[in-house]
Amino acid sequence: MSAQKSLSPAAWISLISLALIWGASFLSFAIGLRELPVFTLVAHRVFWGGLTLWSVVIALRIPLPVSAKAWGALLIMGLLNNAIPFSLIAWGQTHIESGLASIINGSTAIFGILIAAIVFADERLTRRKLIGVGVAFIGVCITIGLDALQSLDIRSLAQLALLGASFAYGCAASWARHTLQGLHPIMAATGMLTGASLIMVPLALVIDGTPSFNLSFMTYASVFFLAIPATSIAYLLYYRALNLAGSGNLSLVTLLVPPTAVFWGAIVLNESLPATAYFGFAVIALGMIILDGRAMRAFLR
Repeated sequence: MSAQKSLSPAAWISLISLALIWGASFLSFAIGLRELPVFTLVAHRVFWGGLTLWSVVIALRIPLPVSAKAWGALLIMGLLNNAIPFSLIAWGQTHIESGLASIINGSTAIFGILIAAIVFADERLTRRKLIGVGVAFIGVCITIGLDALQSLDIRSLAQLALLGASFAYGCAASWARHTLQGLHPIMAATGMLTGASLIMVPLALVIDGTPSFNLSFMTYASVFFLAIPATSIAYLLYYRALNLAGSGNLSLVTLLVPPTAVFWGAIVLNESLPATAYFGFAVIALGMIILDGRAMRAFLR
């Protein structure tokens, strides 16, 4: 799929829908964490999300992996792409605003490109990529703030946890390319959520104890949204957007998620972010535009 593929109305609808869903997931985390511990909330997300995708796999009769090696790769994928980043994002949001968490999470592309350049010979860092990564990294530093980098209080650690989640996502992207080639994408998503469930459910039971189901309606709604729209449906929508828009255009989602999360955080949670957070996001967005390359080529032409 060409990175230069033009965007049809259907592609735009898929991209915007995906951004709206993932943007609202930060709000759902914030609401769910009012009553549920971190690991329990993440366990709910991956377990029910994976169970929903299993119904899709069965309904579509998608072939299952047959080798132990493939299932092992899916287990590691579930660790890197779900268990670790979801837990770090959830814990981070217990100490920072949901909108700020979404902006820092935009650094995923930085780690993805750097890790791929280290692992794969055909993903070398070009001058444009180096400039884009550098600009985006400056944006991340502006968003977090120099004070946070100098004094490691709980808020600073929460922001670093979001960076850790982005690093895990970057590792997951390279791991998927290395190990999951040829696997049906819906089966890959289902398998990694199953792997994440095998990790998170026992972890939640050991650390958080037996889960309580005496919860408010809003908590149930947040769990439902995280598990079904933000996980099961989002993965299906992701692959639809990939087919319609191409891998290059799919990076636009990274720029669309933070404004959505900031909007919901301000409207529902009455969050307010410092001006440096917005300026930092603008710099991150500039870095992403440089990484994409099309705007630069159009300017040079």
